[in-house]
Amino acid sequence: MSLKFHSHPLSSFGQKAVIALYENDTPFEFCLVDLSNEKGRAVFLALWPLGKMPVLQDDARGRTIPETSIIIEYLAQHYPGKQVLVPTDPEAALQVRLWDRFHDLYVAQPMQRIVEERLRPADAKDPHRLAAAKTGLRKAYDILEREMGRKTWAAGERFTMADCAAAPALFYANEVQPFVDSHRNLARYFERLMARPSFARAVEEAKPFWHFFPKESGAAT
Repeated sequence: MSLKFHSHPLSSFGQKAVIALYENDTPFEFCLVDLSNEKGRAVFLALWPLGKMPVLQDDARGRTIPETSIIIEYLAQHYPGKQVLVPTDPEAALQVRLWDRFHDLYVAQPMQRIVEERLRPADAKDPHRLAAAKTGLRKAYDILEREMGRKTWAAGERFTMADCAAAPALFYANEVQPFVDSHRNLARYFERLMARPSFARAVEEAKPFWHFFPKESGAAT
């Protein structure tokens, strides 16, 4: 098979790119990355020395493509399908890229910082870093609450790359700092994302690994 997708089902950024593959029924081979395994880690680092998931390997074209947004744009260019995830119209594409970056930078990244803090040993936790991440998420939620009161999907009325970014980012963010009871428009958008078959499939595939996600006693604040 030409396309090999190197990732882990629990990876939020991996889910972002796999949603794009599922949206267009693009044939690919899923290659599980286990960074805790010395041999597996060495193989992945040989492919992409920065060690960040996911990575798309295109044997037919002799290309290795890292970074989720670039992977989705690459697929749109070389393996297009029925679902246009990156519009050809420049202005529409600009909006898609804006909200793609928004969810990566202002939802997924602070969410990951909170997860990282949960994984730290008690004597290494950074309460200031944790508080900043939670504050950042609240600001992002407020912006999205306003935005999603006037459109169906992240960048307008069509499902795009921006929604591929939003779905896993919001899924995990709601686990560490819930928004469904406090942000009605955002919660309704999240319901639409959860009902999307491509994302529902990604969530189902992550279930066997869900016990690895660090839980915290008590509700997030």
